[in-house]
Amino acid sequence: MIKTQIADMGRRTMRVAESMGRATFVMTGALVGRPQPSKTFPLLIQQLYSVGVRSLAIIIVSGLFIGMVLSLQGYLVLSDFGAETSLGQMVALSLLRELGPVVTALLFAGRAGSALTAEIGLMKATEQLSSLEMMAVDPLRRVIAPRFWAGVIAMPLLAVIFMLVGIWGGELVGVDWKGIDHGSFWSVMQASVDLGYDVGNALIKSLVFAIAVTWIALFNGYDATPTSEGISRATTRTVVHSSLAVLGLDFVLTALMFGN
Repeated sequence: MIKTQIADMGRRTMRVAESMGRATFVMTGALVGRPQPSKTFPLLIQQLYSVGVRSLAIIIVSGLFIGMVLSLQGYLVLSDFGAETSLGQMVALSLLRELGPVVTALLFAGRAGSALTAEIGLMKATEQLSSLEMMAVDPLRRVIAPRFWAGVIAMPLLAVIFMLVGIWGGELVGVDWKGIDHGSFWSVMQASVDLGYDVGNALIKSLVFAIAVTWIALFNGYDATPTSEGISRATTRTVVHSSLAVLGLDFVLTALMFGN
């Protein structure tokens, strides 16, 4: 019994290590090599529109309501201590240090990450990738690389938009609904937020999450079984693995940035 459990654990570990090796091979093949801006730049712009612009709606709506809920809950707590003027500080720091990068990454994984996996998996199932190889075109450089860089560029920008909209939503509740002084709301926020520390760490978090989510999405699509069922399983794996990766990396980065 114990031997069987140890053997199963060993097989799972080997499968994880094998998957990590294949993922590293895929991304290395896509990113390492002589750059070709004239060929890749139009593809990059197209993918930026696909993963970035088309994700704006869910990012803006989610950021607005999360900021409003955060402000309302914060007001209820702070009002018990007569510290309502600190609401702007609480909303801004909560969004910059934690909620902004994490929620944006989770939304990006669910919307853009799953779409990338399904698209690459469908291209594999319909032998479009094999056709590129037959024409002496590297599918990793042609298909994977533009989508990877588009995700890495788009997600930090989406995180910035999410945080700005969230702060605006917090102001709508705190100032326009609950009657907190407009000047106090913004002055306390500006005094507590450090651009280099808080905003810089938020961007670093967003960049790390973008690399992880986009890498997972593209590899799951490229490694998917070329069937409809295989593509659906790969899409599900992308959302699950990306979410777990974001939450795990968030703890590590938070401990490194704010642990002291």
